[in-house]
Amino acid sequence: MPAFSSSQVKGAVAGLAAVLGAAALAVSTIAPHEGVIDTAYRDPVGIPTSCAGHTGPEVSLGQRFTLQQCMDQLAADAVKHGLEIDRCIKRPIPLESRAAFTSFAFNVGSGAFCKSTALRKLNAGDLRGACAELSRWTKAGGRELPGLVRRRADERRLCERGLT
Repeated sequence: MPAFSSSQVKGAVAGLAAVLGAAALAVSTIAPHEGVIDTAYRDPVGIPTSCAGHTGPEVSLGQRFTLQQCMDQLAADAVKHGLEIDRCIKRPIPLESRAAFTSFAFNVGSGAFCKSTALRKLNAGDLRGACAELSRWTKAGGRELPGLVRRRADERRLCERGLT
């Protein structure tokens, strides 16, 4: 049975630690912008949503949640999106930038992030330009939403905080 080398394991552990740390930091950006609501609702574009922006086939309108269930959903969703975008990111980036992109992917979807100009700039070494791209994503359902303008400004500030 093949064994992994210690350097492979150390690299994987470091990568996982970066994702988990960024997810923890992203939660502090996600929660205030999503809000935490104990009853499932439709988001601004009509998607059934629970707690702090959780979506999925298991969400039924009117379903109720405890605060702990909402926090568990949020933590799991932040880690999930962090792991998904990690597959697309090809270079080391500061924790704050990773957290900002995790929050962004939580909102628009990991697939959208992985196809974005922000990711192309990040992987080309233009992290400042990648952070600036966040400000362009302020529309939902074809119209600009003030909440998305505020959210992207917060994500951009977090993204740029790691730059020197």
